[in-house]
Amino acid sequence: MNLLQDLENRGLLYQVTDREALEKLLEEEKIALYCGFDPTGDSLHIGHLVTIVTMRRFQLAGHTPIALVGGGTGMIGDPSGRSTERNLNELSIVQEWSEKIKRQLMKSLDFDGESPAKMMNNYDWLGKLSMIEFLRDVGKHFPVNYMLNKDSVTSRMENGISFTEFSYMILQAYDFLNLYEKAGCRLQIGGSDQWGNITAGLELIRRNGHEAPAFGVTFPLITKSDGTKFGKTAGEAIWLDPEKTTPYEFYQFWLNTEDRDVIRFIKYFTFISEEEVAALEKEVETAPEKRVAQRRLAEELTIFVHSEEALQQAVRITEALFSGELSELTASDIKQGFKQFPTYQAETKEEIGLIDLLVSAGVVSSKRQAREDIQNGAVYVNGHRITDVQYTVTAADRIEDQFTIIRRGKKKYTLIKY
Repeated sequence: MNLLQDLENRGLLYQVTDREALEKLLEEEKIALYCGFDPTGDSLHIGHLVTIVTMRRFQLAGHTPIALVGGGTGMIGDPSGRSTERNLNELSIVQEWSEKIKRQLMKSLDFDGESPAKMMNNYDWLGKLSMIEFLRDVGKHFPVNYMLNKDSVTSRMENGISFTEFSYMILQAYDFLNLYEKAGCRLQIGGSDQWGNITAGLELIRRNGHEAPAFGVTFPLITKSDGTKFGKTAGEAIWLDPEKTTPYEFYQFWLNTEDRDVIRFIKYFTFISEEEVAALEKEVETAPEKRVAQRRLAEELTIFVHSEEALQQAVRITEALFSGELSELTASDIKQGFKQFPTYQAETKEEIGLIDLLVSAGVVSSKRQAREDIQNGAVYVNGHRITDVQYTVTAADRIEDQFTIIRRGKKKYTLIKY
């Protein structure tokens, strides 16, 4: 099975220019390919994973991926897939975000192996491009009618599009030409919303007289089986930056994948073989309650985006919260695993009676309720059941001198922070 067939079997091949010629090229030569990542924020999110994982697939097949950070195009803003104009950010902000995105991409691609990936920033050439040079050497190749027929432009005509965003297509096309000429790049990949920008680059390469053909491949828009948008939980994006979405939260997102989505996501986002995918699909059909496929998906992606160590920490937190055995958790574990629970900032590290602490932290509404809960065995300190109403919370109850975890009942946690 060749690379394009593998992408097709995984449901990832949406559009491709001259598939037969591209398949022949990939079988006969080792090529360079690229995908662009504009720094429109300080982190990539899981919507970028399809292209990142696909670049890695090409790399494992011996090809050279070029991760292009859009320090130049990020100053302009891509109109594709948007109904309104983007806010323009200062150069210093775009440069700061570019560096953060570079560090994230460095984790997922191999920059040292037999086919080492390359990291580039299009500000290196777009930042030096004069307006006259741009209009004479690049803009002249793009008839306005040609640009008006692109979806990224036509979808914005009703609400209006600035010349700034109108020119984005040409800048991305120039990226492809520059990488073709300077880095031997023959293929650009991206989401389906990038088709117009990709084909514009192919047109610019052709109009500059290059005979060796270049190609474009796009992937479908990833959605859940119920038709809702993929990539968010509780309205919040799932980021690749561990400071924005912790590895535990990242792991939990994939662990909570619905049965009807999990096999499709495994095909999209992992390198698991067809045989194992078939076995996991059977598990979903015969024993969905075990969530074997979801765990496998969560494990693979947590390692790919973060690390094996981050996975082990996520699993440790998950198991501790499920079992209620919290004594082995570290302060780092607690910071990740208890973000969603109520937190009480203690004013002092002095000893305090458990009843008083329960009331002060809002765990219960009254001292009478606190006494009843303790006597009934419903109160736990760091996973240990407390039945003594005279119990005093001391330094020994502080995990790494930073936290105490109070549990009332089965799942009602409150984090005491010192």
